[in-house]
Amino acid sequence: MSYLLGKLFGRLPIGWLQLRHNPARLAAALAGVAFANMLVFVQLGIMGVLNGTIKTSYDPIVSDIMISSNDSNTLTEGSAVSRRLLFRALSVPGIIAAAPLYMGKLDWKRQDGNTVNLMVYGLPVEAAAFAGPQVRPEMPRLMLTDHVLLDHSIRGVEAQELADISEANPYRLEVQGRTITAIGTLGIGAGFSADGAMFTSDQTFLSLFPKRIGGTPSHILLHVDDKQAIPSLVAHLREILKDEPVIVRSTADAIAEDLRYQTTERPTGVIFGFGVFMGVLVGIVIVYQVLSTDVADHLKEYATLKAMGYPHSFFFGIVLEEALVLGVLGFVPGFLLSNLIYSLLSGVTALPIAMTGQRAVMVLVGTLAASVISGSLATRRLKGADPADLF
Repeated sequence: MSYLLGKLFGRLPIGWLQLRHNPARLAAALAGVAFANMLVFVQLGIMGVLNGTIKTSYDPIVSDIMISSNDSNTLTEGSAVSRRLLFRALSVPGIIAAAPLYMGKLDWKRQDGNTVNLMVYGLPVEAAAFAGPQVRPEMPRLMLTDHVLLDHSIRGVEAQELADISEANPYRLEVQGRTITAIGTLGIGAGFSADGAMFTSDQTFLSLFPKRIGGTPSHILLHVDDKQAIPSLVAHLREILKDEPVIVRSTADAIAEDLRYQTTERPTGVIFGFGVFMGVLVGIVIVYQVLSTDVADHLKEYATLKAMGYPHSFFFGIVLEEALVLGVLGFVPGFLLSNLIYSLLSGVTALPIAMTGQRAVMVLVGTLAASVISGSLATRRLKGADPADLF
């Protein structure tokens, strides 16, 4: 370590030697940095899952433009829209296809006494062009009433129980007082708003939700003949539907706004975002406290060197060296501990939380930046001090 730091800084690694001189303080500082890293990793991991599950919820559908109720902040929330708007949209040159999308949630009370919440997608069988890649090949088989595709990764249900579902090996379950038959699977997985998903035809959807009517879908999906014309078509649709209580967006914008809403306006997203801020703040405070104490302990030595003519940049370099050493060495146990926590959380919650290289690099860079800030703050006392006053 001393050799590497000597090569890196081109001088005796005074900062590292000072840290190593007090092993107990060094261990406490590394534990603090590791804890701050772990806190940030966990919060970012959960935020990443939230973002990932929001995007994944759009996988079963494909469209260029969405017409939604003006109080629709997410895919599953908001009022229904009138189906007559579908025909008005089709009258616009450049719109080549339209389909109603029905969204709902229902509880599946299982024989073991547990209840799982399912997000249900309903799409007309003839609108297969609006079905996602994993759903589209199965659409013709959903023509039969009460035939559905069931998520193979439902939280609270053993994966083995749903692994072999097919048309030849159907899986029957009771929901809403009806016996329905799963003839295939799709992969959505658990999220923050549901334990899994179910995809079915619009007719089966309406039979599962008797209070819903075919004339009021949750969203209207549109396909265009020229992808480059999406912005102009969205603007045109907004103009002709300006008196309707709807919002017209490209599907990409709808996903982006869903993400923004759930991460910045919902309590869940705000809490996790605040957790990241607290983790960074804790790390800065811990490193600053260690460096500040170290500077105070060696004030006489620093004063002697300052009286000998050493510039402030020399002392800043020593403290910066200590800060970087603490940041790097504290990051390693924080990273390893966070991977363990990710595994535990994934097993307990069935959420797809996992470490990514991008997140690891981002946290490492953030840790080093926080360490540099702490080091800068810790050297303020030395900068304006007179060597005669330091003795």
